[in-house]
Amino acid sequence: MTSVAVIVFPGSNCDRDAARALDDVLGAGTATLAWHAETSLDGIDAIVLPGGFSWGDYLRTGALARFAPVMGAVRVAAGRGVPVLGICNGFQVLCEAGLLPGALLRNDHLHFRCDEVPVEVASSDTPWTRAIAPGRTLQLPIAHGEGRFHADDAVLDELVRDDRVVVRYAGDNPNGSARAIAGVCSAERNVVGMMPHPERAVHAWMGSDDGALLFESLRLTLAAGSTDMNDTSELELTGAH
Repeated sequence: MTSVAVIVFPGSNCDRDAARALDDVLGAGTATLAWHAETSLDGIDAIVLPGGFSWGDYLRTGALARFAPVMGAVRVAAGRGVPVLGICNGFQVLCEAGLLPGALLRNDHLHFRCDEVPVEVASSDTPWTRAIAPGRTLQLPIAHGEGRFHADDAVLDELVRDDRVVVRYAGDNPNGSARAIAGVCSAERNVVGMMPHPERAVHAWMGSDDGALLFESLRLTLAAGSTDMNDTSELELTGAH
């Protein structure tokens, strides 16, 4: 049975949302909550760093969480090719830990923004988007005060050149992110971070069920037994709309 670890930092408040979404899409019992003091994630098929907050965010988002013992285990797992998804604060932690490039800064308007926004899937070349055709627009919630993706021009050019921009804001840029970037992936492509919350959009009654496609992508990836994104056997991309 698939086992996905949802990392819980002191202050996390979307951990159970992420766990419930994983169980709803991938089957009951899929998600396991892993406390930040854990030092091993052996036997785990995938990892989710959820949104919300983590202790020390008042210094800089993710600045202290990066030092949690579990982050050593996340780094080891990511090095083995295990799929990792950082959502909102989880994205911030991954950037602080050096597992993803760039940084998340205060929104350009200096206000917390909570809304549902359209995002365009820019790359299907990750375990979390491989079942979604590039160009498809998803309706996903956002809830952040520090979601403005920033990197220098050389890094931004590299991300675009290497197809490592995973999702972009498709309408209004809600936070001033460079080049409207809403999510990126690592050079190895198995680590993905994004500001929108797919776990809050897995049922129609939530306003959108588009977020379920990311978890369905993971299911198909693991079922194929490979995180090689060039292997598209048994996969059917869901087209743009």
